[in-house]
Amino acid sequence: MQWEQLLSAKRWGTVNYPMKDEDEARSQFQRDYDRLIFSSPFRRLQNKTQVFPLPGSVFVHNRLTHSLEVASVGRSLSRIFYNSLKKQEPQLDIRLPLISEVGNIVASACLAHDMGNPAFGHSGEAAISYYFSNGPGSKYQQQLTEAQWEDLIHFEGNANALRILTHPFTGKGNGAFALTYSTLASIVKYPCQATAGHVKGNIHQKKYGWFQSEEETFKQLATEMGLLQVSANPVIYKRHPLVYLVEAADDICYNIIDLEDAHRLKILTYEQIEELLLPLCESASGTLADRLKTDYSDEDAKVGLLRARAINTLTQACAKLFLDHQDALLKGEFNQALTDALPGPLLAAWKRIEAISVEKIYNYPAVVQIEIAGYKVMGGLLEEFIPALVENQSKYHQKLIALIPKQFISADTSLYARIQSVLDFVSGMTDLYAVEFYKYIKGIEFPAIR
Repeated sequence: MQWEQLLSAKRWGTVNYPMKDEDEARSQFQRDYDRLIFSSPFRRLQNKTQVFPLPGSVFVHNRLTHSLEVASVGRSLSRIFYNSLKKQEPQLDIRLPLISEVGNIVASACLAHDMGNPAFGHSGEAAISYYFSNGPGSKYQQQLTEAQWEDLIHFEGNANALRILTHPFTGKGNGAFALTYSTLASIVKYPCQATAGHVKGNIHQKKYGWFQSEEETFKQLATEMGLLQVSANPVIYKRHPLVYLVEAADDICYNIIDLEDAHRLKILTYEQIEELLLPLCESASGTLADRLKTDYSDEDAKVGLLRARAINTLTQACAKLFLDHQDALLKGEFNQALTDALPGPLLAAWKRIEAISVEKIYNYPAVVQIEIAGYKVMGGLLEEFIPALVENQSKYHQKLIALIPKQFISADTSLYARIQSVLDFVSGMTDLYAVEFYKYIKGIEFPAIR
């Protein structure tokens, strides 16, 4: 793969696209960022669970604040890479006119990386998958292709993000968001179809990157940018190199900032946080440890400083890894996340944080409770709406269909398309809206007339 081809300002859904910026205020990739910031799907992330239940008396991160922070770290990672590369090659911008835009490309992809995640965090994905694999939806298996079925029983938020950004929803215009090819490709962590996903040992096949409905979309992106194709059947590509920076920014933010939320919720003590983060803060941690004792009395402020220093250390380290392994990345030969390639002491501290997070945070009772609630609510919504749109056998079904916004009703009447219409509707709901809607259609509460 070559940067000359990987950095493309071509916009999805457009035939003629500008090779030069028409907007004096913004580059093409800055326009991507702005389009995402002002979009409804991005705005809805403010009421989607990151880890801890929403809302609460203590403000914790949601999908929107997480995405903004990931974008900030992603831009920093990319700028460090670009500045380091330019020091090695002073004429870099002449050879690669778009290389200076990697920060904007990665920041935009970071904003979009969670837009396909349903309500209730990863439990929402699991609830959708369970409905088809073990629930009432299993009856549709024989009527779908193997590839379509795999999409449903392993519902993937990353693949759903690509759909949201490229699918021509009814009345929304054929170009959808019309983002640049490079931004779109940079969100696809697992560039393979569902039947080729879930392969241990291959980072690009850990899950999958698109639904069958978007396979031709990704092929077009891959062809335009010269992504390495591993297999034509099943369809498998190697990652766009910038995916590694998006992934690193995401990993850094949720691993470090989940600790900060856990401290605010009194799940972890300050002493535990300091023990976990201090090894990531600087090579001579004694200096910072002394400063924390003498200059700070507020524990939240101490945690904030530790969090900032730890993120800075990890950002610098991952940017260096990306630069050092640039050749392997372009050849598609780098087969691990940048955070898994950290040097010894940093990697040991990183793995310790991961272990504590699983033990103390992700299995915390309130977190588990929201996951269980997600199963009930998401499963309950699918139990009502999928039979209604697929079978449409009663007046009750027709009334349910009338509740689905027109943008999600596809002209395609195939079973797979109708199921996707419901998934588009349900997966886009926020946590609170999903709960309220579930109560209304189950008769638990009655909606107010507005």
